[in-house]
Amino acid sequence: MKYLNTVIVGTGSHIPDVVVKNDEFLNQDFYTEKQEKITSTGEKIVRQFHAITGIEERRYAEDGINTSDIAFFAADEAIKDAKIDPETIDQIIVAQNFGDVEKGGTQSSQVPSIASRVKHSLKIKNPSCVAYDVVFGCPGWIQAFIQAHAYIQAGMGKRFLVIGAEALSRVSDKYDRDSMIFADGAGAVVVDAQESDEKKGFLSYSMQSDTLEEVNYLFSGKTYKLNSKEDTYYIKMQGRKIYEYALLKVPSAMKLALDRSGYNINDLKKIIIHQANEKMDEAMLNRFYKLYNLENDIPKDIMPMSIAKLGNSSVATIPTLLDFILKGKYKQHKINEGDIIMFASVGAGMNINSIIYKA
Repeated sequence: MKYLNTVIVGTGSHIPDVVVKNDEFLNQDFYTEKQEKITSTGEKIVRQFHAITGIEERRYAEDGINTSDIAFFAADEAIKDAKIDPETIDQIIVAQNFGDVEKGGTQSSQVPSIASRVKHSLKIKNPSCVAYDVVFGCPGWIQAFIQAHAYIQAGMGKRFLVIGAEALSRVSDKYDRDSMIFADGAGAVVVDAQESDEKKGFLSYSMQSDTLEEVNYLFSGKTYKLNSKEDTYYIKMQGRKIYEYALLKVPSAMKLALDRSGYNINDLKKIIIHQANEKMDEAMLNRFYKLYNLENDIPKDIMPMSIAKLGNSSVATIPTLLDFILKGKYKQHKINEGDIIMFASVGAGMNINSIIYKA
């Protein structure tokens, strides 16, 4: 029996050079959503922030560099890693949420799509290479991967470039404490259809959207700065509600994906999860293993973390971390041929998804 597999054949990432450490927020004035000034010292705010999120520093895109640029940088690296002719790509799918926003600008440029701009930068002439964006919150890259897999299984393409790119520093309100979470970055993979006697690559998935009470847990809103009359909208979130939602919903979605794969939880070698909050990820991991009555037997190093140095780069988090591991940039983590790994994410929508993948 031959299997039609969806397999990652190349990876790439781009981490901006501008490093912003927590100390750079010590003298920043922060306000609540009611525009009331937070009177705690900068030192206390930063210390509490680090204790909760685990973030020590984050990366911001350089002046003159935008989301479409870093998406191209990551894509170009993935194409070179895969050793393919870019003219053979059937689709370019870019997960992003805010388009291109110039530093200091107040307007998002969403047309043409980020994917179209990437195709242009790659100088791909093939008109049958279709380029489009996916807006799905932080789980966007996983959703784009799910779409690529669906097209392959439907016989509607053999090679896909799947990118996650975001420049959240351009849409963050500096008067909002939550702005310290956000970062910029891009990750990309080349995905191929491959026939073999063994089932590998993309094995199974789960996905869901909760939009009744949860739709505005992440939203666009005005600055928290006192007496401000500006009309610019920034990324905003209800942190406590997101935390509670994630702990309640994500572990079961992870379990559904794993159960659908036919593999056992003890077969998992790595869980590559979206990283917005270190403590939240650790709590979700614990609850996931608890669903199998194994909360006291969680394997060491099962969940690689990059949030301390890279912050939350939304859709870029997972493909960037995957690229780092595969290229030996995290010495304590390896993915070997045949390893069963999980991708999982949660974000604006509220949306959740997960993939089980056999390397």
